[in-house]
Amino acid sequence: MNDMPIPDVTVIVGAYEAMPYLVRCLESVEAQTIGAGRMEIVAVDDGSTDGTGEYLEEFAARSAVPTRVVRQANSGGPSGPRNVGLGLARGRYVFFLDADDYFGEEALERMVAMADRAHTDVVLGKVVGVNRGAPRSMWTATKERVDVYNSKVIYTLSAQKLFRRELVERLGLRFDEGLKTGEDALFTMEAYLRGAGVSVISDYVCYHLVGRDDGKQVTKSGTYLWRFDSMRAMMELIHRLEPAGPKRDFLMVRPFTVGTLQQFGPVFLRDSEEIRRHKMELAAPLMEKYWTDGVARNIKVAERLRLAAVARGRSDVLVDMLTFVREKSVPEMVSSRKGDKLFLAYPHFRDRSSGLSESDFEVTVPDWHDGKRIERPKAAARRASLSRRLVRRVRRDVRRWKSRIGSN
Repeated sequence: MNDMPIPDVTVIVGAYEAMPYLVRCLESVEAQTIGAGRMEIVAVDDGSTDGTGEYLEEFAARSAVPTRVVRQANSGGPSGPRNVGLGLARGRYVFFLDADDYFGEEALERMVAMADRAHTDVVLGKVVGVNRGAPRSMWTATKERVDVYNSKVIYTLSAQKLFRRELVERLGLRFDEGLKTGEDALFTMEAYLRGAGVSVISDYVCYHLVGRDDGKQVTKSGTYLWRFDSMRAMMELIHRLEPAGPKRDFLMVRPFTVGTLQQFGPVFLRDSEEIRRHKMELAAPLMEKYWTDGVARNIKVAERLRLAAVARGRSDVLVDMLTFVREKSVPEMVSSRKGDKLFLAYPHFRDRSSGLSESDFEVTVPDWHDGKRIERPKAAARRASLSRRLVRRVRRDVRRWKSRIGSN
């Protein structure tokens, strides 16, 4: 294989107990319109006992797509096989294809063309779920170049993306094999922040994310301890790569709302007292180090209040908030005396004994109340003022146009 031309893309497939899903997965690689001569497969069997390794070897022997198979003892997670694949990859780009999933036929051709045209280091191809959910907010439009601050790409940090291999090697990017979950989020976030931009393909389904019937997907397993390890690693990464300021505050919303909140949501009401105490203990150092007013003001009130209760070590206040939401109660909207602030009066509003401050209840970003979208008064006033100025400008231009027509 070393004498062969450098392929455009190396498809890295880590496989563990992947039958029969692996069959469709590899068929979708062979069906790629980019052509067998422009790609290669590096497949790593991670100690399977269901025939996965044998099928990979059989596929490699007959496929027109150059395929290298590595068989190893089980590593305990997807990071090891992906890192092995990276060490063997020769393509200008790499794509991490899970053995359960499959490509749209034009996926690699479109993604490689996009990266070459836009000179970006990461390309997101539209993902849809098959028997499971999939991220949706980032697929509103196809865009050649976005970043984490002006798009929703921060809400898809899975590894199923096209990465420029030069970036991966220059940064020494590898998956953290010490993490049991969230290792792909760290890899992708660093590529986002240190790469030369991100492209998004929304007008073609590039990737089918498959929900297995046997429940063997890693994302469906694990303990809350693993989740806290993942949150801690992500928060540390963002603080290391992004200087203090509004951009860091914006990025930190992600690990707090996609991670921390899940541990202090409805599941917390079902947890035993022992687990509740343990979760609060695990969260305490994270909240002390990373929870700031700048981060809090980027989060909607109902979510912010839960996190604020955790930050203050008040599991009793958190339970009151969760119970209020579970009962589908609607908080009262309260304006400040000057009318320049709007509050949502969830439980413990203006209750000093709760440890919460009035600012924790303030609407600071677009939010929802009783099914209606609301905004902070100053933002709404600015928007209304801008609208009035635009209307006046249009009316003035119309009057001038009519005046010129009349004079002629």
